[in-house]
Amino acid sequence: MVLRTIISWGWAPMVITAVAIAGYILEWPIEAVAPALGVILIIGLVVAVIEAKEKESERSSVRLRHLAGYFNRRFMGDSSLSIFAIINSLFKTENPKLWDWARACDMAQRVFNSWGNSFIGRLETDTKTGRFGIYLRTYLDELWLLNSLYYEFVEQFSEIAEKVDMPAETTDQYHRFAVEYNAFVENFRGCVSELLKAGKTEIEPPSVKLAKELSGARPLQSSQEGKEKPSPTTQNHKGYYL
Repeated sequence: MVLRTIISWGWAPMVITAVAIAGYILEWPIEAVAPALGVILIIGLVVAVIEAKEKESERSSVRLRHLAGYFNRRFMGDSSLSIFAIINSLFKTENPKLWDWARACDMAQRVFNSWGNSFIGRLETDTKTGRFGIYLRTYLDELWLLNSLYYEFVEQFSEIAEKVDMPAETTDQYHRFAVEYNAFVENFRGCVSELLKAGKTEIEPPSVKLAKELSGARPLQSSQEGKEKPSPTTQNHKGYYL
């Protein structure tokens, strides 16, 4: 292993040294030896740069796989930190307009969960077969798109929470979500920056947005008592209600 590393990183200096010694012993003219040594040095530097970029890209791909798995595990499915789980908690309120919006989000949750499971399944399969590196840019673009569409629901919820009464437990749940989600975003931005330097993507790190804090959220005051509370359905309503 040590010999392989030396050969991989130090072959150019060794070849240059060997050629220089041979030229000295055999008394080759310096006009012939110098250009040859220069060409070997340039080739060695180019190979070293390419190998360094490949290793950096490999580290970034491992980081991307971990981030994709983390996103699917913590913010999708039945996780209590899913934005859709937070939205579903609005059925505990006495505001029918919020129920309508929560119903509309229920279908979106099913689509996102299906997409997330498919994404992780394909990623794991390509990782096992060694093809992940080939589709690295594709997987990065898909995770970025998945997260960007997911963020739209985060943004809608935060805008609504600033204008209407929310249960205290819903607000607390969102705050826990925002802390962990924003930590994920910072890591995702770092991964995007690494791949941007390696030329593997054209995505800009700031395009992965942070969840907003609920600075103006108000405690819930019970109203419209006696109304029947609905359960999530698959009805599709466009937009959301304030």
